[in-house]
Amino acid sequence: MTKTNIMLVGFMGTGKTTVGRMLAERLNKTFVDMDHKIEERAGKKIADIFAQEGEAHFRALERALVQELAQEENLVVAAGGGVVLNPMNLEDFSKTGHVICLKASHETILRRVLKSSHRPLLEEGDKRQKIIELMKEREPLYDAVPLSVNTACLSAREVTDDICRLLEQQNTSD
Repeated sequence: MTKTNIMLVGFMGTGKTTVGRMLAERLNKTFVDMDHKIEERAGKKIADIFAQEGEAHFRALERALVQELAQEENLVVAAGGGVVLNPMNLEDFSKTGHVICLKASHETILRRVLKSSHRPLLEEGDKRQKIIELMKEREPLYDAVPLSVNTACLSAREVTDDICRLLEQQNTSD
């Protein structure tokens, strides 16, 4: 199967959804936001899934959706920030697509998500400290993704341009 999908991974607030929509439009692909798809199917917000059924249940829903999406073609997928916690997710995504990690500093992320109310992992305690802790835990997983773009000082259009250049380079080297 050819690699027709583009999977965007990265920490919350790195621009996966915004860039994913723009990229899908530019490349004439179907955009899928995994968190929205999970909410749609569960009939509740992710924060409610976390609160009522726990993170493990959410990760099981996420895993099932990854397996499903990895079977499809011509998608741009904005994955949830924690999708990297299960190495099988990246393995499945890599079979049918290019996995690209969007990155930003914890200060940039804090600025972007500070007013956000739909981040269940940031509900308790000091948001800055929680972001630093989660990023420290996940950074090696994000760093293991071979393709990445730092979104900190770029507009969504510039990130989209960078991704398109990365994909052209990948396609000429494949």
